[in-house]
Amino acid sequence: MTDPSERSGPADGGRGLPGAGLVKGLAVTLKTMTRRSATQQYPDVAPALPPRSRGVIALLEENCTVCMLCARECPDWCIYIDSHKEEVAVPGATRPRQRNVLDRFDIDFSLCMYCGICIEVCPFDALYWSPEFEYAEYDIRDLLHDKEHLSEWMGTVPPPPAHDPNGEPAKEETAAARKAAIPASPADRPGAPPGRPEPRPTGNTATGEGPPR
Repeated sequence: MTDPSERSGPADGGRGLPGAGLVKGLAVTLKTMTRRSATQQYPDVAPALPPRSRGVIALLEENCTVCMLCARECPDWCIYIDSHKEEVAVPGATRPRQRNVLDRFDIDFSLCMYCGICIEVCPFDALYWSPEFEYAEYDIRDLLHDKEHLSEWMGTVPPPPAHDPNGEPAKEETAAARKAAIPASPADRPGAPPGRPEPRPTGNTATGEGPPR
């Protein structure tokens, strides 16, 4: 606690002029009024979001192979997946093959912490980040998005950024460039004249004698 003897009283001039605090406050107000406003008029004006904003997770259903990696790696356990197996007849195969069919893919955004682990571990690019964030609900149970709802967000996924020209080229580009650098044989070139036929060896092939010298 402060010693009462150290407190400034009206006798020693501790109290300032009457209304000094009000004048300082009005000075700050007037100073702020002359500056340009930085307030974003949301929702009338859409905010300018960074290119890698994490809004909502979108699902590309045809890429999902039901490997369950996203559900196993999710730290909040907010991804629910159900599937079944069906047989597919393959022409020329001795027996039909089996493939997984996705029945349910739900994400509970009331539990999701937007860490992005599910998108990073997906080996088939079935999950994407969308910058859309306006999906608030009055009922928390409506934040459980099924696969149809998640697929609708794919239309809002931005295109991937351009490749860095100073970066390492992709493996597909390297393989295509290497294949294009290999010169084609004359027979494979379009419009090339046919080559001369090789001379047939003379001599008795039955006895193994060579041509006469």
